[in-house]
Amino acid sequence: LGTEGAKALSAMLLENNTIVSLQLSGNEFDDHAAKYLADAITANSKVEILDLSYNRFGDKAGEVLGMAIAENIGLKELKISWNHFHSEGAAALARGLGANIFLKVLDVSYNGFDNSGAAALGEALKTNNVLEELNISNNRISVEGALQFAVGLKENKTLKTLNMIRNPMQNEGCCGVLKALQANPGTGVEILDLPDIPVSKEFAELCDAVKILFPNLLLRHGGNTKLQRKSQLKVELQTQLKVVGNSQNTV
Repeated sequence: LGTEGAKALSAMLLENNTIVSLQLSGNEFDDHAAKYLADAITANSKVEILDLSYNRFGDKAGEVLGMAIAENIGLKELKISWNHFHSEGAAALARGLGANIFLKVLDVSYNGFDNSGAAALGEALKTNNVLEELNISNNRISVEGALQFAVGLKENKTLKTLNMIRNPMQNEGCCGVLKALQANPGTGVEILDLPDIPVSKEFAELCDAVKILFPNLLLRHGGNTKLQRKSQLKVELQTQLKVVGNSQNTV
């Protein structure tokens, strides 16, 4: 569709009272097209699901779309993966998320958020109390970015599903994310996907501790499968011992 198509779509959406789901992936929308789409996102409150993945949005698009997301009062699910958002554009999108009070699902995977974008998302999570699913996989987030993101995760209460796979977070970054959950007794995270990297004994022990705190948490990660198996058995044993101890105290 390109820029002209985005312009026509924007005009249509400004008058729309019926469309609630819109699939616009793979339309070669770029930074110029984003200006028209941002106008529609700002003004339209009927569309609840919007897919803008596989386009050519860059940092300028991130700025205008971020402002639109901040003001939108209808969107519940936004997919904007496989674009070209990098540090500045990613940070602008994250600021929009921080201000939005309706969006429940956000997929920004396969972009270039880098550490600054991850830090901005962490800041957004401190104030956002609505988002439930976040996919930031394959965004060049290293140890530094993961640790900055974790600061916000430590305060968030509503996020349920978090996907961080295919980021070079290394063992230290993964541990930082788990420590954030450990320090947040009110966390809502139920599913956590971490990168497929070799993990240390420290990481496995941290998994044990987190699983004891949150037994219903589904934690998926790569690494040493033998270590994972031992870790899981240890958690199950500790849980059983805890149950037995409680039963004896009751008697």
